[in-house]
Amino acid sequence: MNHTTTQSKYAIADNMQAATTLLSASTITGDDVYNMQDEELGTIQDVMLDVTEGSIRYAVLSSGGFLGMGDRLFAVPWRALTLDRENQRFLLDVDVERLKKAPGFDKDEWPNMADPTWNSTVDSYYAR
Repeated sequence: MNHTTTQSKYAIADNMQAATTLLSASTITGDDVYNMQDEELGTIQDVMLDVTEGSIRYAVLSSGGFLGMGDRLFAVPWRALTLDRENQRFLLDVDVERLKKAPGFDKDEWPNMADPTWNSTVDSYYAR
């Protein structure tokens, strides 16, 4: 992420409308995700939209690889992420070991995210 700009993308979004932060999906793609212990979990690779509901359903988190090789992907329910404006990243309240055991998938074999059983499994794994 480019930290050389004088005003962060989060501050720019906040200035547009004080009560709401609006960011494009392409803006957050590549953003870091950390846990509450300040350990890096990965980066946001994609955002999955529920077009029927008109909402973000999942952030696809890429984790565990090196230079894009061997990455494992995790669909994290959007509501499980918290925006950390100060550090220009997202927070996920999951420790590294729990993430390693989370339902994940390979970049070449995405699950059917519309499958209710798959949704239930993922949503319950990250339930607070």
